[in-house]
Formats: sequence, C-alpha cells, structure tokens
Amino acid sequence: MNKARRSPGTTFAAHAVLITYTLIALFPVFVILINSFKTRKAIFREPLALPNVDSFSMIGYETVLKQGDFFLYFQNSMIVTVVSLTLILLFGAMAAFALAEYRFRFNTLMGLYLALGIMIPIRIGTVAILEMMVSTGLVNTLTALILVYTAQGLPLAVFILSEFMKGVSDDLKNAGRIDGLSEYKIFFRLVLPLVRPAMATVAVFNMIPIWNDLWFPLILAPSEEVKTLTLGSQVFIGQFVTDWNAVLSALSMAILPVMILYVIFSRQLIRGITSGAVK
Repeated sequence: MNKARRSPGTTFAAHAVLITYTLIALFPVFVILINSFKTRKAIFREPLALPNVDSFSMIGYETVLKQGDFFLYFQNSMIVTVVSLTLILLFGAMAAFALAEYRFRFNTLMGLYLALGIMIPIRIGTVAILEMMVSTGLVNTLTALILVYTAQGLPLAVFILSEFMKGVSDDLKNAGRIDGLSEYKIFFRLVLPLVRPAMATVAVFNMIPIWNDLWFPLILAPSEEVKTLTLGSQVFIGQFVTDWNAVLSALSMAILPVMILYVIFSRQLIRGITSGAVK
C-alpha cells in the first residue's frame, strides 16, 4: 500500500528532474539558434539577445547553401545514422535476448566481454580500423562508417536491452511456445513490443554521438562525395578566420534531426529511463 502511494510522487519527481535537465541542456541549442539569425557584430556584442530589426541577418544560411554541398552532407549523415541505428537495435536486441533467455556455457563471460566495449573507447583502435578498411577497400565509403558505428553502439545496446529483457514474463514466452510460435516470432511479436522504451533510449543515446562525430568521418571518409554534415561544416572554420554566421547556421540545421527524434521518442525515452525508479 505504501509503495503504491509513493509511486505517483516518485513518477512526478522523476519527470520534473528530467524536464529540468532537458531545459538546461536545450539552452545552448537556443543560443545557437538565435545567433544563427544575427549579424557577426550582434553575435559578439549581444550573444544572449534575440535578433531584432537591426541585428537580423540570413547571411549564414545563404553562405551554407551556396558554399559546399550541404544537402549531400545531410543525406550522407542521415544514411549513416539511420542504417547504423537499425543495425544496432536489431543485432543488439537479438544478442540481448539470447543472453537473457538462454543459459549456456560462458554466458556470463560473454556478457562481460560485450560490456568491455562500453569501458574501452573504440577510438583507441583507430589505426587498426583504418588498416582494416584500407585492406578491404572500404575507405571513403559510407559502409566503413556504418560498420564502425554499429560496432561502437552494440555493447551499450546489449547491456541496456538485456536487463529489460530479463524482466519480460517467462509465462508469456512459454505460452507462445505452447501455441507453436518459433523463437523468432516470440522475439519479434512478444518481446520487442514490451521493450520499446528501452529501444527508444538506446536509439537516442546512440544517435547523438553518431550524428555529431567528426573523428571517424575525418579518418575513414574525408572525400567530398561521402562527407557527413559535421565534417562538411568544418569548411567554414579556418586557421585564422572563422565564418561564425555560417558555422552557427550549419549547426542549427544539423540539430534539427536530433530534436525531431527526441520529440518522437520522448515519451518512450522517459519511460525507459524512469522504469527502474518507479518499480
């Protein structure tokens, strides 16, 4: 009874904390957006002020659209991000289901091995990854980035999803087996719909570093036809002169997909983060 009385308050507190942190996190985004519509002088004179009649300018967006192939960079980033997230969620969920559902020799060691990918940054193996891509002829291709980002996101996906899948009712899965469902149908029809909040959480946590990454596009895919949006935006940053209007405009347009994804999955994301707090 007491636990039931505390649950609404706990849920409200968790949502309030998340909303507060969201507003704090969105403040830099707000600053970037308002400054992308200002003149250079207004950016440095009043960076926190809203654009007005004197300071309003679209020169940054005009420069971005004229200099460089922004839409190609955007398309490359979308392809890499969407395909990588699809592979991460698919293979991560399948591996998590196997680890959570079946008991086999070295089950625990396999889980620990996959968890090492969270603790050891993949960038440590940049030289080996580059040599591998060169030997397979995948340098300057989007496939190279997709493979690297999939490998980078799988450990976290398996770690999060396996914990959620352990909480799926065994009675539900056994009932499906009694009804003649195969393991694949049990996985796709019964288990995946129940772990959608966790899937949304994994998707958001992986999309942001993939979309914003500069390191691997610079190393593995620097050619013009496969540049990502983050790498393409670097053309406006020089050693001695930086076109801040263009940089802020490019960043503002690059933020949009992340914001759209967050809005779409916000409810599932909050449920996935707070599920452990309200049990």
